[in-house]
Amino acid sequence: MSTEAIYRAVIPLLRAHLPPEGRHLDVGSGSGELIRRLHAGWSGESFGCDYTSEWMRLPGQKVDVVDLDKEPLPYPGAFFDAVSCTEVVEHLDDYRRLLREIFRVLRPGGVLVLSTPNILNLKSRLRFLWFGFWNLFGPLPFSHKVRVDTDGHITPVHYFYLAHALHEAGFTEIAVSVDRWQRSSLLSLALLSLPVRLLGGLAYRREADRYQTVSPENEPHLKAVNSRALLLGRTCIVLAKKPS
Repeated sequence: MSTEAIYRAVIPLLRAHLPPEGRHLDVGSGSGELIRRLHAGWSGESFGCDYTSEWMRLPGQKVDVVDLDKEPLPYPGAFFDAVSCTEVVEHLDDYRRLLREIFRVLRPGGVLVLSTPNILNLKSRLRFLWFGFWNLFGPLPFSHKVRVDTDGHITPVHYFYLAHALHEAGFTEIAVSVDRWQRSSLLSLALLSLPVRLLGGLAYRREADRYQTVSPENEPHLKAVNSRALLLGRTCIVLAKKPS
């Protein structure tokens, strides 16, 4: 479920890349709030898809019902100018398959704007150290009941692996930002900034020199893992482009 901060981060990115009469797809459209806000300053056409249409509250907005884990998106290739996918991938068994489908339905030059909980912020890293679970993720019941205890979050998505999945799907110009900084992490940053830089730097050199896992393609995303934005940010906001 998107928050006010996520809307404020995502909608300007969409408006910046959507032509006035373009087509937009909101994957995981929910109540339609993102579509409603987008159309407050844009006159194109929005499509919504989700696993159910029961959540939609926007009058006249159609929802195409699709199982995002198993079914293809019900649209032709190269159909949309932009796709939004906010707070969805962490609910899926196979988010990589969905990213390939999004790439297919985007026109050349189109963009994807995606958000997912940032498991790399210091608050989340420390929770994993103490408890073994990332922030906003936790133990799941061993049953088929609704996973209410984690809001349906079943797949923690590390930013680096998200960037890797986008690259493998065909996207380029992959960039990450965050919706807002967590004030509760500022003290942790003050205490841990030096150890993170030193130990992270040593680990980076080991990967580059001994294991040779650092390449020109993955280096920017690898360095982003310990950036201030991802150490403090609550939610990852990722922009990726389909080549023209």
